[in-house]
Amino acid sequence: MEFLIYSQDKADSLHIRKSARDAHLKWLKAPAEVKLLVAGPWLDDEGVMRGSLLIVEAKDKATVLEWLATDPYKAAGLTASAEVKAYKWVIGKP
Repeated sequence: MEFLIYSQDKADSLHIRKSARDAHLKWLKAPAEVKLLVAGPWLDDEGVMRGSLLIVEAKDKATVLEWLATDPYKAAGLTASAEVKAYKWVIGKP
């Protein structure tokens, strides 16, 4: 199954995002039960990173939630909220 993950950073936390970014990127690239398909930050109207958008493949939502619990951004206190939704990719699948 594929899942879409939309997360929002806490207010005024760009410094946290920047300090944890290398660890977060290493975590995204590490082998896991969740296969990363697409990832990147979403930007506010001024072009500042304010959250993340991921598309992943996993056996179920519980697996995705367990994986997200190990994200260095979460450990650093960056994440204000994260939504995980089942996703059906129709057009443009890599």
